Amino acid sequence: MTDTRLAWYEFFAGGGMARLGLGSRWKCAFANEWCEKKAAAYRAYFGRSPELLVKDVAELSVDDLPGEPDLVWASFPCQDLSLAGSGAGLDGERSGTFKPLWRLVKSMARKGRTPSLVVLENVVGTLTSHQGSDFTAIVRALSGSGYRVGALVIDAVRFLPQSRPRLFLVGAQSSLPIARGLSCQAPLEPWHPKALVRAAESLPQSLRTHWVWWSLPVPHCRVPTLESLIEENPTATCWHTAVETKKLLNLMDSLHRKKVDDARRLGGRWIGTVYKRTRLNGDGAKTQRAEVRFDGIAGCLRTPVGGSSRQTVIVVENGTVRTRLLSPREAARLMGVPDSYPLPCSYNEAYHVFGDGVAVPVVRWLEKYLLSPLSEYRTFEQVA
Repeated sequence: MTDTRLAWYEFFAGGGMARLGLGSRWKCAFANEWCEKKAAAYRAYFGRSPELLVKDVAELSVDDLPGEPDLVWASFPCQDLSLAGSGAGLDGERSGTFKPLWRLVKSMARKGRTPSLVVLENVVGTLTSHQGSDFTAIVRALSGSGYRVGALVIDAVRFLPQSRPRLFLVGAQSSLPIARGLSCQAPLEPWHPKALVRAAESLPQSLRTHWVWWSLPVPHCRVPTLESLIEENPTATCWHTAVETKKLLNLMDSLHRKKVDDARRLGGRWIGTVYKRTRLNGDGAKTQRAEVRFDGIAGCLRTPVGGSSRQTVIVVENGTVRTRLLSPREAARLMGVPDSYPLPCSYNEAYHVFGDGVAVPVVRWLEKYLLSPLSEYRTFEQVA
């Protein structure tokens, strides 16, 4: 029986969250990940996965890539593009992996195996990295390879109780028709915030002629509550002692301490999250602060590089305050990963897999309302 699924490649696959989001309509013909621990998490859920090659993207050649994909997806590393990162941009060791990735795409094109669609996912800081020159370089790479290019900023908070805005650059081969409703003539809220509009308007005119304002419907789906994702008795972490909780509270300034005191005073059960951050004090010196939120939304998950990146759960119930680290299963749920997904044995490894990933329902929305409709012409062409 002929497999009619659309073929796609996933670079920087991590634990396979983009694959979870794309769903059964797409067949992963090739996946690449350099970290063996993340690859182990990928295989734990998807099985033996012969399509997964654990290798540095810079060491890949076009001969490693089978067939002709309909889609190339790449969630390339964000550390050098992040506002909290090194600032090295595309010249950095991690985010610079975009360059060997794109050399592979161009090599495929020279062999007549050009992907119809390309999705590049990264942090919103990509828009302003090196005063916008990194964003321009990425758009130039796509347009120079025959793609019409557009971008969307999608925040996972529209689907999950996690603040996680991410940039999605979508390229469609110029020969691919764009059906009515998939694009618009001007920027459209909420997908094209001011930072994206400024970045697009700053592109050279030669690139703006290839620009597309992609359009998506605004989701009105039911978002699970933060409380519904929290484990009462997690196995991979434990509740802090009273001394540890007091130490955390002492790191809060008066504004954040008042939030905790107000929750105590109001009574009932309040669930929030806490991040430790480095802030300047009144003397201009850097000091560690704990910042709490009780708005039902978790802060953006990060990878566990240093203690400040680990998110803390705080529960205030009838005047009593309890705190502990966010559990790996809670981190998975905040990314939309099903509970059937096996957790890595190590706390830090689990946090790496999920903190580095892409939110599953965001990918699912993008697939349903943009990637799948764009690919329909491709499917018709193959059948004909």
